[in-house]
Amino acid sequence: MKLLYTLLLLSTLGKTYNLEVKVYGIPNNKGSLFIALFNSKETFPEFGKQFKGVVVKHDSKSYTYQFNNLPQGNYALAIYHDENKNGKLDKNIFGAPTEAYGFSNNARETFSAPSFYAAKIYLDRDKKCSINIY
Repeated sequence: MKLLYTLLLLSTLGKTYNLEVKVYGIPNNKGSLFIALFNSKETFPEFGKQFKGVVVKHDSKSYTYQFNNLPQGNYALAIYHDENKNGKLDKNIFGAPTEAYGFSNNARETFSAPSFYAAKIYLDRDKKCSINIY
């Protein structure tokens, strides 16, 4: 049994997977999308501390991006629409976002960001996920 476990573990070492992210609900064609992929609950969802991230221009109300060659593990996504191109998620005086945003698993909390575990995607094969931002 121990030999079988060792062989299974060795067969997964070095394997990588792709994660396709489809973003829906982009309010307009202005600005950019910030797409951040996190692999740690300690840094989620702080932009600037992501494992991988991109800033992309879009020309429709949906956008697809693919992260390639990711090691097996737990990940979570945070996305926002930087409509005014100021490089940050704008908030009102109460701290509530005024630009569209969303998380993997479409996780939402009323007064804070969801936990890493609520937004967690376990990557053990190529996967696709859809995220609605609003």
